[in-house]
Amino acid sequence: MKLGIYGGSFDPVHTGHLLVAQAAVEELGLDRMFFIPASQSPFKAGQKPAPDAVRLQLLRLALAGKTNCEIDDQEIRRGGISYTIDTLRDYAKRFPGAELFYLIGADNAAKLNEWREANELAQLAQFVVVPRPGGATAHFTPPFRGRALKGFPFGVSSSQIRARVQKGLPIDHLVPSAVAGAIRAAGLYI
Repeated sequence: MKLGIYGGSFDPVHTGHLLVAQAAVEELGLDRMFFIPASQSPFKAGQKPAPDAVRLQLLRLALAGKTNCEIDDQEIRRGGISYTIDTLRDYAKRFPGAELFYLIGADNAAKLNEWREANELAQLAQFVVVPRPGGATAHFTPPFRGRALKGFPFGVSSSQIRARVQKGLPIDHLVPSAVAGAIRAAGLYI
């Protein structure tokens, strides 16, 4: 079994996230893709994401009807700072023998040795780099192994979407329509 694991703040989830997941499913032949919203990123300690329940609801809306994608809220349930090693240990235990593919942004590939318990992390999963339009090619340093997706590079970020909402600019086509409606209805990111 091949499992994709896609961690992040998803604050909010956007079309770029969905395109990356689709590319990973197709290019890696994944059986399932798990979206794992972080409680608190160790690399974004100064930022407080939208409430957990809101980010989970936006993910549910974005993934509705996608039968090979699931939401795993274990990092939110654990609370505190979310460390990838804890999540990958859980997946290795729950799915013995499965190949684990962890999706990361290209900018993170060179920094993997700085992640908590990096040597064990490298043994538990293959890392898959998400392409960014105009971005540099990612290089993995030992002991990490990985590859880049060809994917559907889409130049949008959650921070850009939050900024557009604050300025009263449209976010249609940057997020699924149900997500845009939920953001407007809840008055998020204003």
